[in-house]
Amino acid sequence: MGLRDILTGRSAVAGPAPEKLFAISTAYIALQTEYDTVPTGRAAIVFQPLATSEFEATMREMEAVVTATGAEGGTQVASQDDTYGYRWMVVSSAPGQPSVEDLAVAINAVSDSIEGGGHGERLLCAVFAFQHSTGASEAGAAAEGAAADRAPNVPTWAADLSSGALTPGDGKVYFIYNYKRGYWYPFVPAAGDQQRSTERELQLKAQMAKELPIEPEMDRWFPLWGIPI
Repeated sequence: MGLRDILTGRSAVAGPAPEKLFAISTAYIALQTEYDTVPTGRAAIVFQPLATSEFEATMREMEAVVTATGAEGGTQVASQDDTYGYRWMVVSSAPGQPSVEDLAVAINAVSDSIEGGGHGERLLCAVFAFQHSTGASEAGAAAEGAAADRAPNVPTWAADLSSGALTPGDGKVYFIYNYKRGYWYPFVPAAGDQQRSTERELQLKAQMAKELPIEPEMDRWFPLWGIPI
């Protein structure tokens, strides 16, 4: 499945709910401090572009606004179309200065522009990228190793993290906000062609259930292959 599968949700967008999107602005703190999963400083919003001059003009103006407002913090924005005809608008923090808050503000500005133009039904999802930090600190690594020693039934991916080995997908973790549902869900690519680590995703669900409104129907945890962030 790919981006098209997101469209199998409700036909209408859940409606403006910026508080749900902005939940990631505080949720990432738990990911970073408790689970050594750090923001990469990149996020994206995905939508179906409309082949009209009015829509493209709106997108250019919005991109200019995001670029101007984020200039002080070094936020950058760029867009690209994929092979399915969907547009990814990618927002990046300044190198070495990942700011989930600034990324959320930029993503919300894009969605507001699209909704304000009467095209809210074309919004698909927002994606925030994270990376498991296997070498956050010697103390953290030692604690992880001790935890693994105490737990004989540690899943493979957790043992890999404790040992410092690369996880499936090199430890990349995505949190996806589905505009059509109004929920977040984790997506963890695994090694191989279009493979995912369901076990790791379930672990993230348990870890973040109190921090984010998680999609309750797991059959709607649509995988996104070829995410450009």
